[in-house]
Amino acid sequence: MKIYTKTGDKGKTSLIGGTRVWKNDVRLEAYGTIDELNAFIGMLVSGKLPDDVRKFLPGIQHRLFTIGSFLATDRSKTAIKPASIVHEADVQALEQEIDRLNELLPPIRKFILPGGSHAGSIAHVCRAITRRAERKILHLVQTGFEIDALLLQYVNRLSDYLFVLSRYLTVSEGNKEIFWES
Repeated sequence: MKIYTKTGDKGKTSLIGGTRVWKNDVRLEAYGTIDELNAFIGMLVSGKLPDDVRKFLPGIQHRLFTIGSFLATDRSKTAIKPASIVHEADVQALEQEIDRLNELLPPIRKFILPGGSHAGSIAHVCRAITRRAERKILHLVQTGFEIDALLLQYVNRLSDYLFVLSRYLTVSEGNKEIFWES
């Protein structure tokens, strides 16, 4: 199978279902940002990580594919498959992991600057991309695209998880967090 099809050479691509849209369509911006986030999480996974984090992150990557698939589907032509739906259990898994990691960290007394460790910095990049993805999805919703509330909850909670993860990775490497000097 060839990777290139030449069907996108004039600036359009196909949604799941076959509808052709411009590559800068708000929907592509949304699921493209989810794809970018997944790539950066892959970068994080490829580095040195505690075992608990290494085991948890692939589940997030799978959920991001779920979200991307949902956003890329033209529902007027193709039914959403059960595998393309975010479930309450997905949100709960993030919340449980946030709580678990947060228990291992000192309380926050000041704003934290991105940095402190390599892995922690990548987690901060992932957090920032997640926030951008959330904004892109909200823009898509404002155009009339309907999404399940759990999808937005998951993306919002994911940014919280990535913030706590960045702290955990920095501290677990024995490094100090960098606080904003206001």
